[in-house]
Amino acid sequence: MTAPAGEAGARIAYVAFRSLHADPLTLAGQLRVPQAVAGPLPAVVLVHGSYGVDGRGASLAAVLNGGGIATLEIDLWAPRGVRQPLDRPSHAAETLPDAFGALRYLASRPDIDARRIGIAGFSWGGVVSLLSATRRYAEEIAGVDGERFAAHAPFYPVCWAYNRRPGYEVRDLTGAPVLIQAGALDTYDRPTGCQEMVAALPEADRRHVRVIVYPGATHAFDRQQPEVVVQDPHANEGAGGEVRFAPNPEVTARAHRETVAFFREALTPPS
Repeated sequence: MTAPAGEAGARIAYVAFRSLHADPLTLAGQLRVPQAVAGPLPAVVLVHGSYGVDGRGASLAAVLNGGGIATLEIDLWAPRGVRQPLDRPSHAAETLPDAFGALRYLASRPDIDARRIGIAGFSWGGVVSLLSATRRYAEEIAGVDGERFAAHAPFYPVCWAYNRRPGYEVRDLTGAPVLIQAGALDTYDRPTGCQEMVAALPEADRRHVRVIVYPGATHAFDRQQPEVVVQDPHANEGAGGEVRFAPNPEVTARAHRETVAFFREALTPPS
């Protein structure tokens, strides 16, 4: 089903596709394709956080569309019947086949350039965005010769857990560029957590990753809803406790600019 053009002259369609699980799920997503740019176009898969589709993806989609990049925001929770954040699957890796299914779907479309598809995500979706940059998961899910994301932009992906907990191994990256953006007041991590995680990577992986940490920004700084405090067992480097979500429009605007610039460079057509 196709809707009228939206912000930035993007044609909006609601699409369905299959995940790459052994027993595939059928997922839905909102596809937005800029109309003022000649195709085939670059595209970015957008993956929501634990609270589901909540406006963060739509906000980022609008600025990416304005930069000439198509977007597909997918809904991980609807096919699983998830209604509360803590009813989510036990591990973000369980939803990686959803993201790779979205990649395969986009790569099949004639209006999208299969070589220029990136991924961005928020919190849970940030974990998905980062893990999808590893050869291990790319090969396990899409196959040795399968599709690969051309760039990864995780937002506040709970950096403390990587290479410390099973299933959060981040090493032997595919070589696609990675931009991690987080807030210094994010109580999942300490302020230097993301930089320390990247500094501990082998140089061959580290050179593909850039980190931006915004002073004064909490977890989920780009939410548009009123400030809330939630309890999460993964907070405080796994000790559990409170996590504050405080909207920060100034940081959000900068993060959006950084993301658009990152994808426009990373998804430039090969010469």
